[in-house]
Amino acid sequence: MLGRGAGLYRDAMTTPEQQPPQTASPPTPEGLPKAEFAFPGPLRDQLVAAILDGSKTSTTGLVVDYEHEGEALPEAGSRSVVVDSEDRPVGIIEVTGVRVVPLAEVDLAHALDEGEGYADVAAWRAGHERFWHSSEMRAALGDPGFTVDDATPAVLERFRLVTDLRP
Repeated sequence: MLGRGAGLYRDAMTTPEQQPPQTASPPTPEGLPKAEFAFPGPLRDQLVAAILDGSKTSTTGLVVDYEHEGEALPEAGSRSVVVDSEDRPVGIIEVTGVRVVPLAEVDLAHALDEGEGYADVAAWRAGHERFWHSSEMRAALGDPGFTVDDATPAVLERFRLVTDLRP
């Protein structure tokens, strides 16, 4: 999403001695899509804090949620603005990898990198099923009976914090 400018500026008319000075300014949130983790409230606050302290570097979504919202799946290199429960921008993250797998194939490394304190995949799965089967999630999907199973396609996203936007 944001252009990468880490390389040296060169064109056919510029010698290395004439290159403009490189100034690295931190990315800004203007024009970036929002990254909303969970719903506003204590869980979002916990997840955002884990992103900002570096302990959360992965997240899991469901393909059905992206389809319901009419959103494309995330792509490596894309950036977004993490918002807190008050909808304030608090950080910018960059996607470093995306995999779509059945829920039964979520691995321990992914579960641990979610930074939520899960010790194993079974605990990760139980916690996520509570969220996905919650009344809030079912209402967001417009399906009061929504449920997941081993074959449900999950979007495993890895990311890194690019900029902490807190004052």
